[in-house]
Amino acid sequence: MPVLFITLTAAAFLITAVIIATGGKPLAVLTSPLQAKTVFLKNKGALAGFGAAVFLVAAFLFWFYGASGAGMGPAQPIPFSHRVHAAVKAISCEFCHPYVRRSLHPGLPPVEKCLYCHNHIIPEHPWIQKEHEYFNTRTPTPWKKVFYVPEHVVFNHERHLKKDIDCAQCHGPVETLDRLPRKRFKMGFCIACHQEQNANLGCWLACHN
Repeated sequence: MPVLFITLTAAAFLITAVIIATGGKPLAVLTSPLQAKTVFLKNKGALAGFGAAVFLVAAFLFWFYGASGAGMGPAQPIPFSHRVHAAVKAISCEFCHPYVRRSLHPGLPPVEKCLYCHNHIIPEHPWIQKEHEYFNTRTPTPWKKVFYVPEHVVFNHERHLKKDIDCAQCHGPVETLDRLPRKRFKMGFCIACHQEQNANLGCWLACHN
């Protein structure tokens, strides 16, 4: 869909440019090339202005929708900042992800874990009140997934933590981020790390068991 949209947009700009360059007679390019060239030279100022306008609009859209949000992950139901919690407040990753040393999965913090602190810290904040709504209705906070491992891969958090692999080696510097970007782990990433650590590279023994 994005490719089709980009193609149609580019075609629309090209057709508009031809119309401007030929003074509103685009078919002249085919029927009277020499006359079309004369008209093109006559309208080159208008064409240059159109090109500049297109460039400025494209640059603004890229800055507003692209560069300014580059790497930004999905908005969570509760705006949780890893920068504030992990860096400013120096809360250990394992406080919120309690199963990481004894399970395949690290575990996501239940509502009770959030309210353990926020019953006393900014308790009247609207987002904390939202957490109370989840608690009162016995609804788990619907956190959105940002780290993806293919279904045919078994990643064992416990095994990696026992080998003293730091969380940041896979998850990056989350303590510097307010919103975590989406990340899909691929085979090359894992193999490169296993080679560096001189770890098991057997397909079934290492990742696909």
